[in-house]
Amino acid sequence: MYESKLFNTETEALFDAILSLKDKEDCYRFFEDICTIKEIRDIAQRLEVARLLNEGETVASIAQKTGASTTTVSRVNRCLNYGAGGYRLIFDKESE
Repeated sequence: MYESKLFNTETEALFDAILSLKDKEDCYRFFEDICTIKEIRDIAQRLEVARLLNEGETVASIAQKTGASTTTVSRVNRCLNYGAGGYRLIFDKESE
């Protein structure tokens, strides 16, 4: 089992709440209440950056396409290469 650095009772409750959502409408409702619009857009942007990196796009190209800073693109790239494997987990699930 994966041991996260984030683990605590509050994080467990958050993830349990997320896992209880049944569809995209539930997700929109929950995330609009719990996050700011900017936080949601930043997370969505990071996921798009990860997708483009996974497809072999360059840092400069991704920054131009997404509006993300090169620092953000580099950070996401570091997570893809040395992180917990979360992005790859999503990509694998999407390709099933």
